[in-house]
Amino acid sequence: MKELIAFIARSLVDDPDAVTVTEREEEDTVIIDLAVAKSDLGKVIGKQGRTARAMRTLLATAASKEGKRSRMDILE
Repeated sequence: MKELIAFIARSLVDDPDAVTVTEREEEDTVIIDLAVAKSDLGKVIGKQGRTARAMRTLLATAASKEGKRSRMDILE
């Protein structure tokens, strides 16, 4: 799941080297922390949060296949 979010984020931003993704688990929830360059934050969030919502939907689908829940946090 970490690789999925990293691939999508690197495809969206101008500075793909600044993208960092960390994954951790708490009970039955997978938590993904996504950090990008400050100038690319808007590209990852998207208009009215649509891009971030789409990424969260893909993450939830991937997590549900493993019987887990998911959460993605976009860090500044």
